[in-house]
Amino acid sequence: MTPEYDLKATVRTIQDYPKPGIMFRDITTLLGDARAFRRAVDELVQPWAGSKIDKVAGIEARGFILGGALAHQVSAGFVPIRKRGKLPHATVRIAYSLEYGLDEMEMHADAIHPGERVILVDDLIATGGTAEGAVKLMRQIGANVVAACFIIDLPDLGGAAKLRAMDVPVRTLMAFDGH
Repeated sequence: MTPEYDLKATVRTIQDYPKPGIMFRDITTLLGDARAFRRAVDELVQPWAGSKIDKVAGIEARGFILGGALAHQVSAGFVPIRKRGKLPHATVRIAYSLEYGLDEMEMHADAIHPGERVILVDDLIATGGTAEGAVKLMRQIGANVVAACFIIDLPDLGGAAKLRAMDVPVRTLMAFDGH
């Protein structure tokens, strides 16, 4: 594979961010590379090309960037999943676990209709708390969560395995050891 097409090489690693010991995987460099961005979008949706997908749900904030592109690629609508208090219309909400506590996310109550086929997308899956909460939130209003897609998996933290245990197929494009 030539370097301009090596997706993993387009991800910048920042040591000790946001705290000592953390290796932050920054996809802004991938997004800024037109070929890498296009390839990432194409590869994330490839298993569902030609199948009926009604909505792509993106988790705030990098999931919005990827989700809009994926939704366009599969001719689906886009649904933002946001932190509590950011959406203007009637919402449904769920609490989810973070490394150090709880947070809440929400989506518009009318964004997904019962039975609609939805793909969840975000940039990275680590412990899986946010993605697990998003799946539960969508299922609460009757969504059929077809898959969850992430550019990066941190398999040592177990998030992808949690989603698979919920019967959600997980698609990732690369993995990094550690956290």
